[in-house]
Formats: sequence, structure tokens, C-alpha cells
Amino acid sequence: MKHHQIALKIRTTGKSLHKITNQVEQAVAQSSVNTGLCTIFVRHTSASLVIQENADPDVLRDLENFFAQLVPEDSMRYIHSAEGPDDMPAHIRSALTHTSEHIPISGGRLVLGTWQGIYLWEHRQRSHYRELIVHINGEQH
Repeated sequence: MKHHQIALKIRTTGKSLHKITNQVEQAVAQSSVNTGLCTIFVRHTSASLVIQENADPDVLRDLENFFAQLVPEDSMRYIHSAEGPDDMPAHIRSALTHTSEHIPISGGRLVLGTWQGIYLWEHRQRSHYRELIVHINGEQH
């Protein structure tokens, strides 16, 4: 069984969903793993990962709007405020989503559904460099 691991540095543009499917697909291709599992892990507590609709951008906007209502940026609600009014809501949003995703590999490709894409979800207002670890393990070609 082969293991392949890389770190991706993704620059976000503030609070939004950033499609990272292509970068993860490239890592799988470089690994030469034919059948296995790809794990993606974000090394931050105020950003997360989601697998979501990749065809209609309204789905992503609706998710962002829903989370903005579910976890408002209201400094009167939270004790933790050392890094600004968007920090604690970002931690909560990250806790409600995922810091890792696991996707099967078959035929040397990610086994995503037709309309699925992988997204890094930046929960902070300003841009950041986020580090993701992509770990691929499985049988080679």
C-alpha cells in the first residue's frame, strides 16, 4: 500500500467558499494511487471543508446566508473576542461543518458525484492563507 501526502496552501479572499476540487484531483493524479482513499484536512479552527453542489452557485450563496443567520457576528453574544467580532462565529461555523473529508479513489480518480465539488470554507472576513493536508493511500496502478 502506498501513502502520498502533500500540503496545499490556499489563499482565501475573505468569507466565502473556495472550490479546491482541481487541486485535490491533481494530488491524486500525482500519487499514482489507483484504488484507495483521499483524506483532506484543514489545519485551522476558523475555516472548514465541505463537499457540496458544484453546478448552481445559488446553493453556495444560500449556505453562506443560512450560516450567517444561524451564527451571527454579534460581539454581545460571545465571550471570546480577542481576534475581532468575526472570530468566535468562525470557530462555531467550523465546529458545525468539517475539518476533514474522506473521498474514495477508484480508477485513479476521486469518486465524487456528478454535482459534487470540494470547497474550503473561509469563515473569517479578511483573506488568509490556509494550509490543507492531502493524504492519499491505496494501491498503485
